[in-house]
Amino acid sequence: MIHVQEIGGRKLACWVNNGSFLPDRKTLVFIHGSGGNHTDWILQYTRLKNVFNVAALDLPGHGQSDGPGEQDVPAYVAWVKKLLKGLGIAKPVLIGHSLGAAICLSFAICHGDAAAAVVPVGGGVRMPVNPAILEGLKQDPAAIIGLAAKISVAKGNRERLSGLITENLSRVNPEIIYGDFTACDKLDITEAVAGVVIPALVVCGAEDKMTPPALSEYLGRHIPGAEFALIAGAGHCVMLENPEAFNTALTDFVNSLPA
Repeated sequence: MIHVQEIGGRKLACWVNNGSFLPDRKTLVFIHGSGGNHTDWILQYTRLKNVFNVAALDLPGHGQSDGPGEQDVPAYVAWVKKLLKGLGIAKPVLIGHSLGAAICLSFAICHGDAAAAVVPVGGGVRMPVNPAILEGLKQDPAAIIGLAAKISVAKGNRERLSGLITENLSRVNPEIIYGDFTACDKLDITEAVAGVVIPALVVCGAEDKMTPPALSEYLGRHIPGAEFALIAGAGHCVMLENPEAFNTALTDFVNSLPA
C-alpha cells in the first residue's frame, strides 16, 4: 500500500506492507535510482512482503512525493533519515540502486549506527556522468532518456524492459533527472567508504554498462567484511532483469544478519 506523510512541509510517499510492521521481522528499506520511484523495486516488495517489513521510498520530486528534488547525495541522505524517523523505522537494511546506492552508502558512512546493514546495487565510490549526458538533458531530454533506457539493461533484456524504463523516465521532470545525475557526478567517497562498519552486500549486474562491475568490485574490496554478488544475465537494472537471483542473494544476506 502507498503511505503518504508530511515531512518538512512536503508530502512524501512510499510503498509499505499492509498493516503495521511486525516486530519479529527484519525491515528492508529500498531507495531507487536517478529519475526512478518505488516501482523500480516492484519485483522485490511484492515477493518479499510476507517475509520482511518493507518500505520502498519515493525520494522528493519522484513518484508520488512532492518536489523539488536535490542535486547532491547528502541532501537526499537527510531526507531518508527524516523518512525513517517519520515511519518509525529503526535499524533497517538499506538497499539502494545507482543513486540510491550512493545514498545508502553515504547514510552508512554518516549514520551507520542507524542501519543494520547496507546493500548498494550498481554503485561505486565515484559515479561520474558524461558532461554530454548532462547537457543533453537540457537540450534534448527525450534522446538522453531513450539512451539511458537502452544502456541500463543487458542487451538480451532490452526488448523486454527498455520500453518500460523509457516510459517511466519520461514521466519525470528532466530537471529532476538532471539533479540526480549531478548528485551522482559529484559523489566521491573513495576515502570515506572504509568507514562503513555495518554488514554490506555489494550487488552488480554482470553486464552493467552504466556502473561497470569493476566499480562494485572496488566497493567489495574496500568495505570491511563486505560480501559481493555478481548477477548473471543482468545490466544496471539488475533487480528488474534477474529478480530471482537478486532476491535470493538479498534474502540469504538478510537472513544471515543477527536478529
